[in-house]
Amino acid sequence: MPMYEYQVVPDEQGCETCHSGFQVLQRMSEDALTQCPECGAKVRRLLFPVGVATPKTDSELKNLGFTKLVKRDSGVYENVTRTGGESRYMEADKPHTMPDFSKKIRD
Repeated sequence: MPMYEYQVVPDEQGCETCHSGFQVLQRMSEDALTQCPECGAKVRRLLFPVGVATPKTDSELKNLGFTKLVKRDSGVYENVTRTGGESRYMEADKPHTMPDFSKKIRD
């Protein structure tokens, strides 16, 4: 269950708890609170961006099974995460140089 943060609506008196903000563990299917549980003042739910960790290095991408192609010239890409017998360079007009995604994509 996600943790939601609430704060008193501007121009509302409220108590110390809702002025400084409070957190509530709620199901996503539950409606947002409209009143402070302590004093009954009107509150609003605050929105925060979701934290997502993404791989940052080529080796992290490779270990996770991703393919990273870096453009080197017109129609030429370097496969910086190549594995096994994959070609180092992929050329647009040469299909045999494409990475074999069937070995990387799994259920």
